[in-house]
Amino acid sequence: MKITIIGLLLFLVGAVNLSAQTNYNIKGTLADTVANSKLANASISVITAKDSILQKFTRVKEDGTFTVNNLSKGKFIVLATYPGYADFVERFTLDSAHTTHDFGRISMLLKERLLQEVIVKGKAAAIKIKGDTTEFNPAAYNIQPNSKVEDLLKQLPGIEVDKDGKITAQGQTVKKVLVDGEEFFGDDPTLVTKNLRADMVDKVQLYDKKSDQAAFTGIDDGVKDKTINIKLKEDKKNGYFGKLDGGIGTDGYYQGQALFNRFQGKQKFSLYGTLGNTGKTGLGWEDNNKYGGGGNMEFGDGGEIFIFGGGGDDLDSFDGRYNGEGKPVARTGGVHYDTKWNNDKESLNTNYKIGSLTVDGTKNTQQQNTALNNTSNVNTDQANHNYSFRQKLDLNYQVKLDSMQNLKITADGTLRNSDTKSHSTTQTRRLDGSMINDNDRDNTANVDSKVFNANAFYTKKFKKKSRTLSVNFKTAYNESDSKGFLKSKTQFYDSLGVYSSKDTIDQFKVNKTKSTNINTNVTYTEPLAKDFTLALSYAIAINNATADRRTFNKPAGNAVVYTALDNVYSSDYKLNQLSNQGGAVFNVQKSKYTFNFGTKIAGVRFKQVDEFGRMPDLVRNFTNWYPQASFQYKFTKQSSIRLSYNGNTSQPSIDQIQPVKVNTDPLNQQLGNAGLKPSFTNRYNLSYNSYKVISNQYIWISGSYSTTSNPIVSNVVRDTSKGTSTYQSSNLKNHSTSNFWANSYFERKIPGADINAGFELSANGNTYYNLTNDTLNKTKSYNYSGSIRLSKYKEKKYDAWISAGPTYTINSSSLTPEINNNGRGFNANGGFNIYLPGKFQIGSDGNYTYNAPTKSFPQDFRRFLLNANISRTFMKDALKATVSGNDLLNQNTGYNRTGSANVLTQERYTTIRRYFMFSLTWDFNKVGGGAPKK
Repeated sequence: MKITIIGLLLFLVGAVNLSAQTNYNIKGTLADTVANSKLANASISVITAKDSILQKFTRVKEDGTFTVNNLSKGKFIVLATYPGYADFVERFTLDSAHTTHDFGRISMLLKERLLQEVIVKGKAAAIKIKGDTTEFNPAAYNIQPNSKVEDLLKQLPGIEVDKDGKITAQGQTVKKVLVDGEEFFGDDPTLVTKNLRADMVDKVQLYDKKSDQAAFTGIDDGVKDKTINIKLKEDKKNGYFGKLDGGIGTDGYYQGQALFNRFQGKQKFSLYGTLGNTGKTGLGWEDNNKYGGGGNMEFGDGGEIFIFGGGGDDLDSFDGRYNGEGKPVARTGGVHYDTKWNNDKESLNTNYKIGSLTVDGTKNTQQQNTALNNTSNVNTDQANHNYSFRQKLDLNYQVKLDSMQNLKITADGTLRNSDTKSHSTTQTRRLDGSMINDNDRDNTANVDSKVFNANAFYTKKFKKKSRTLSVNFKTAYNESDSKGFLKSKTQFYDSLGVYSSKDTIDQFKVNKTKSTNINTNVTYTEPLAKDFTLALSYAIAINNATADRRTFNKPAGNAVVYTALDNVYSSDYKLNQLSNQGGAVFNVQKSKYTFNFGTKIAGVRFKQVDEFGRMPDLVRNFTNWYPQASFQYKFTKQSSIRLSYNGNTSQPSIDQIQPVKVNTDPLNQQLGNAGLKPSFTNRYNLSYNSYKVISNQYIWISGSYSTTSNPIVSNVVRDTSKGTSTYQSSNLKNHSTSNFWANSYFERKIPGADINAGFELSANGNTYYNLTNDTLNKTKSYNYSGSIRLSKYKEKKYDAWISAGPTYTINSSSLTPEINNNGRGFNANGGFNIYLPGKFQIGSDGNYTYNAPTKSFPQDFRRFLLNANISRTFMKDALKATVSGNDLLNQNTGYNRTGSANVLTQERYTTIRRYFMFSLTWDFNKVGGGAPKK
């Protein structure tokens, strides 16, 4: 019996091995249909019919024959391509009865000969994945006459563009939009997406832009910015184009825009100007980062100094952007020029931008502070006037010194002035309605700031492959001068709500900060083996800064001038920091995968000198550690997965350490903590993408998870009798905070219906700790959402799209578990355009938001923002007249509600509401021989 079973098993194993060793193959001959010439070196690809995965690839031999061996059984597609000829595609099957498929003689037809006989209509392949780059082909999407790049991006899978022009791709914010690989008006994405015509675009490339260092050495350093590159068609790079747009609306609304572009070969010249109060023309959604601010200083983990805000006391709280609150008036302009010469060995890219933004508005904030056995309600009414004027000049010069050496020099300078005024009244009450305190406050500030940055990056390659040397020199100067007044009157009440005392503040504040930063980094790479490289780096950074904050009171008996220095709220510090950093990273590069690992270590010496002499010098020596590792595997040319890890030490900021009291908000004051220690964060990242050509199926999955040990958290001490809070940062031992986000997107075309269908899931959240009156409070904040996205386009008839799905929020506090903000919601947005006879077009778009009642907010929230327009084109579609309505249902009431830790907040503010507008838009162009043919 045992012999029989063993014999049967051996027979089955032999049969399996025999089947596995069967040599399935294909063969054939490739030749020209008419001339009968052999098409040597033509490409032959064998693709799995089910999932479009490439199985085998070969070239046609000199005699015109080809053979592909070692295939498995199954259903396949053969694709034969040769330059100038129409592609040959045919399905076939390999099985036990057909181990060899002979295609015989395949006749290829010249495209020009094919076009003489037949008109072919069809969509091009929509997506190609080239390594880390996802490339979209605009020919596969709907491009209307005079539509812009923004209209094209909205159709691409995994990419979303909001009403302000902010772009999100694969769950991350797109920070740069390039044109032919070059920055266009610096790096303001909206100046590309809202102005360049979609019919000029040849390819749209989406990728994570690496640092110059990583791009040169090929070794990942963890620095990545989500980037879109707009590649223009060659025949669209000569000529001029632009637009003039103007509109007048009801309730005093207006907008205007002018743009002119002159492209000539390797030269691009552009200028623009905008004016409006609709919030749709402005400084751009991320201009604050480009123009620079002025004020607070913070040292980076690698030794760098950051300056932000308004000089320490938060005098300049206006960041120079419009975020939907208040009524804006924006005026902007700019000039761009870039060129290449000397056989493309030298290039120049320069931009000048100027703009101002005025925002006036009012806001009501209702806040509930919950704590153990104590809850208070805070009601604040505020009126704001914010003005900001900024101008910036930047340039980028690159020169190829020889075939092995390059030099890149960048520089930018910014001048900024802002003027802010705010008046607020606040009442704090107990749950029974009795008063705890009330405050009446005026804040004014005028800030002048200057920012200058310069960078020189030198690279050299040696004759030995992968041996390189690079030197990166950076310098930065930042100066801010802020002057303002604080006038405040606070009244306090006893436990019965009876007036007991008051506190009056009438002060003049002057804040001056300066910083100089010099950083030099040298990196050398050496090949240790054919696919194994070592990168060694050394960096030194020197930072010098001053922070002079002075507060003046009126002397006794003098009600005019502010000459009495208030030592409690004044300080003058000199800050000096020296950092030495060394690192080693190993990199393995194979055809299918890339793996690198290593670490950088920085020794930092920080010294703070109190110029008032009230405190001894604060000297700190600390070590920062930056381990890193990443692994990328390419399953096919159209799919890959990437895993990465990086860790970093985070030092406390200067404002967290520096024990200087700030009284800009008398009810909420910040104290320093000189005993703070650094924290350490471990971060893990995952991304996967795949595209199947035949089925037009696209999948993207990405996510990140991080934990921070010894975190720096907020410790708030609340005086329940007076309703005041004092904040101080502290290290939390034996607990770790965590943060995560995840995003997945799936899209494919529904067969037979010609509808693009997509499905997206996303999640993000954090677990955080804080101390309230020395009691530990654990908070959880998680957000989950899903959406279905459908779109359909019928040429010269209509186009429509919709995206909708549920959300769920978890927001809870361990101190007050009975009060949380857990709740569900629903978001939807969509729109349509119908193309009517007589060159008329009607369209509409809407956005719906729903938040269900929660324990914190017992009332639900619903809002439906509906817009509509009707237009007609003239002069061969160059001139367009439009009547549009914004917020037709008048539901944009300026409302927002949030819950975090033990603080619940509801805000109501003035904002842009319903209006109607008549506008004229003239698109003119003379590019590549004129306007594209319909």
